[in-house]
Amino acid sequence: MKPVICIYCEGNDTKIVVAEKEKDKIKVRKAAMYDVVQASLDLEDSITGLQIEGDETSLDGVVNTPTSMENKLAKSSIAQISDAIRSYSPQNCNFIPTLTEPSIYYHLFEGSKAEKTSKLTQDIINDIQASKNVTIDKENLGYTELSDKSLLAVFLSGEVSCLKIIKSIAQNDGRRYYKIPSVKSAEISLAYYVAKRKKFFPDDQSLIVYIGKEYSKLIFLQGRKLKHIGSTLDIGVLNLHTYDVYFSKILLEMENGGITSLDNIIVCGEDDSENLILSFYGTFPEANVSKLEFEELDLSGLDTNTREKLSSFAIPIATAIDYIDEEEKIHEGLNLLPKYVKEDQKIFQFAWHGFAILPLLFIAAFLITLKVLINQKEIKQLDDQIAEKTLLLRQNQAILSQISSLEGKISGFSQTQAILDSASVGTGIWSKALANISHFLAAKKSVWITKLSKDDGSNLTLEGYSLSKTALTDFAFFLKYAELKSVTFESLRDKNAYKFIILFNISNFQKELE
Repeated sequence: MKPVICIYCEGNDTKIVVAEKEKDKIKVRKAAMYDVVQASLDLEDSITGLQIEGDETSLDGVVNTPTSMENKLAKSSIAQISDAIRSYSPQNCNFIPTLTEPSIYYHLFEGSKAEKTSKLTQDIINDIQASKNVTIDKENLGYTELSDKSLLAVFLSGEVSCLKIIKSIAQNDGRRYYKIPSVKSAEISLAYYVAKRKKFFPDDQSLIVYIGKEYSKLIFLQGRKLKHIGSTLDIGVLNLHTYDVYFSKILLEMENGGITSLDNIIVCGEDDSENLILSFYGTFPEANVSKLEFEELDLSGLDTNTREKLSSFAIPIATAIDYIDEEEKIHEGLNLLPKYVKEDQKIFQFAWHGFAILPLLFIAAFLITLKVLINQKEIKQLDDQIAEKTLLLRQNQAILSQISSLEGKISGFSQTQAILDSASVGTGIWSKALANISHFLAAKKSVWITKLSKDDGSNLTLEGYSLSKTALTDFAFFLKYAELKSVTFESLRDKNAYKFIILFNISNFQKELE
């Protein structure tokens, strides 16, 4: 269980107790009190420069000083508390404010005692509104059963200074808030602790007298149940002149609560001296008067001076025991935690409709995440397909390169074949033409050729000499379609000779080859 830091605010007197459940004992680690001055202004700066002349007040020249004295004192007190509890890791503790009048109000409800239902709560709210003309929220209402079976309702109204102190401590430590799981009533928690600590008989009428510095409490029990809570007394150790004031107040509250006699008186608070106890013995001789002891608690962590004054911390100690027993399901305590504090402590500052939307947000997040995972799976599958297609493309490109190389070879072969075919055809024509020329020249010994030339086409020019002019005519006819271009007479040594030029087309021999 987390340690608890109980804070009891009574005027400017603020008492703090740090307690923790260890094994079977509750250990009080620290008990201290501070004077926390509540600033009268919410502003950081105070007003100065106020001028008074005669009977008139002038506001001319009003300026702001850096900080007011009250704010300085308030900040100093908060810093002291923060330093005192820092070693206990307050962020890991539960803060339990303990309230009394005027922060909380009590109302006796004597209507129908139905079971704890929303109807009963509404009946109490209606009764409070009718009797006190106060409208309260059911979140700020709690109630407990008294010894006569009537109900004592407890409710908050307005802002609570004790809650402000806890918030200021958190802000001083650089945090938005400290955890406040419960808000307790000082009188009801003290009554619970005394009833648990003391073994009263069922018919015993008992009085708890808590004496503070400026205020005192009167709490009446019947048996071990709460009977009546008296009005807060404006007397304490700082303004008390005689104990007789207490006795008159006690008798008045006994009359208001229908209490005829007292069997037990338990004294606690700032004053539990022997003089006070003897004074009570003198006024109520039949009552058993005693001090409130804390023997069942582990007080080893406290110094001697604090142990001697431990009764001063009776209310915050009672609050700690009340809350711890409530957490351990030993009893059902009272929780007055205001709604606005619950809202401030939420991680997500949502109204009810905001929380209604939260499931939709989770569903949307789930569906979006599912869609993203599905898309990622599809993307992976597409990436695998792209990798396969890329590999196939590279293989096809390699095959295309091989095909291109083969096509080049085939194309070259076709060209070579055409050249060879062309060359072979030409060779046949030349062979045929030269064979005919050789055959004629072999038959005609008087003709010889000196030059054979060919132009860009298929025309041939034969130049030579002949001793017989008629042989040239025969030679032209023999060559088929040849043209005897010229015949000139020339002397060749001691003989007459004819120089000739014959033109013919070699393609004329193609027909003989076909």
